[in-house]
Amino acid sequence: MRPMDAEQLRECGHRMVDFIADYYKSIETFPVLSQVQPGYLKELLPDSAPNRPDTLDALFDDIREKIVPGVTHWQSPNYFAYYPSNSSTAGFLGEMLSAAFNIVGFSWITSPAATELEVIVLDWFAKMLKLPSQFLSSALGGGVIQGTASEAVLVVLLAARDRTLKKQGKKSLEKLVVYTSDQTHSALQKACQIAGIFPENFRVVKADCSNNYAVAPEAVSEAISVDLSSGLIPFFICATVGTTSSSAVDPLHKLGKIAQAHDMWFHIDAAYAGSACICPEYRHHLDGVEEADSFNMNAHKWFLTNFDCSLLWVKDRSHLIEALSTNPEFLKNKASQANSVVDFKDWQIPLGRRFRSLKLWMVLRLYGVENLQSYIRKHIQLAKHFEQLVLSDSRFEVVTPRNFSLVCFRLVPPTSEEDDGRKLNYGLMDTANSSGKIFISHTVLSGKFVLRFAVGAPLTEEQHVDAAWKLLQDEATKLLRSV
Repeated sequence: MRPMDAEQLRECGHRMVDFIADYYKSIETFPVLSQVQPGYLKELLPDSAPNRPDTLDALFDDIREKIVPGVTHWQSPNYFAYYPSNSSTAGFLGEMLSAAFNIVGFSWITSPAATELEVIVLDWFAKMLKLPSQFLSSALGGGVIQGTASEAVLVVLLAARDRTLKKQGKKSLEKLVVYTSDQTHSALQKACQIAGIFPENFRVVKADCSNNYAVAPEAVSEAISVDLSSGLIPFFICATVGTTSSSAVDPLHKLGKIAQAHDMWFHIDAAYAGSACICPEYRHHLDGVEEADSFNMNAHKWFLTNFDCSLLWVKDRSHLIEALSTNPEFLKNKASQANSVVDFKDWQIPLGRRFRSLKLWMVLRLYGVENLQSYIRKHIQLAKHFEQLVLSDSRFEVVTPRNFSLVCFRLVPPTSEEDDGRKLNYGLMDTANSSGKIFISHTVLSGKFVLRFAVGAPLTEEQHVDAAWKLLQDEATKLLRSV
């Protein structure tokens, strides 16, 4: 095996594509959740690298026998855990081409097409979402592809921090306060830890359970007032469209007005549900985005674009650049020095970056907006179907109204159960997952242990939803008999 030989690549590449195609063809035969025990692979592989080259046949054998058993199959049609992480033929082809070029596109000059395609595709997507014109590259803002929503919230938090310190003075760091809901993704807490925001200045506001766990603007305002009276500096509010636990949608317009009144940075995390907002009937969930300083969604969740591909838009790119730019001599070049190009190294944490816009471009080109809208709608219909199945069985309850393609439900415990059904529902989830037939995950809402059924895998059809429900019903019957 030579490091790079066109004919060898052709032969091996064909075999790898055949292997992957066979994997997808047979994906339903594998347990969705890997059934191996911790440390399993150490027992199967040698404790040092081989001195002599091995054959591709031997490698494929090891993948089948040793690697695949330790894979949890996120693309399985019976995968309903967490949120989806979509793959597709177009996304896969784009990833292949990106790997083939293997550029490190930190600045325009390192591969002009990588930067310029990213600018164009992010503008396309902003228009699909009907984002305000300030988020377009033709204005002061623009879009950039980050690895994950965790990276996106970190870079805007750093930009917001530095913008505030520029006004308040560098010694004000210990006074800066961040506000968010108790339903916000933990990525924001990690971002605060990295950005040096004092832990005691991370305000977690309790969500309103009567409003499907959206945060109450009045509670945010109250927290801000208390902090202002203590001499602190409120500087950042994060809202979510499609929270991790229940897919709640925070009141963007009201939160944006609060942020504006106090000169705070307003960020919207729509990592999961942003994809749905390309459909006109779901676009209203973004009403109020015009108040935001930054907006993020993950194309790699529910938009047929292979991981990783997190889309971030800002209204004023200068804040990102001021917080993240470096300009060492070895990176200087004529185009950058003339300020005639975008250098995305100044919009992110690392220097290096992959040609990720290729796969998003190919997804948009090969499927088209209409088909992508139909894809989203189909999953939402399947989730509605599952919700109706749950409602039809009096032993179960839907814990909070369905949003998008996530159903939060649980097996109603007998009144004698002291833990309000935690053990019962954990048992149902564990039994179902251990069967290998489906994979679901859980959360806790208002103290209740809740099961999450997230529809969104590319191969899922109604038959898979029905089979999952039958399994859950059958296992529930056995569990209730033993209570």
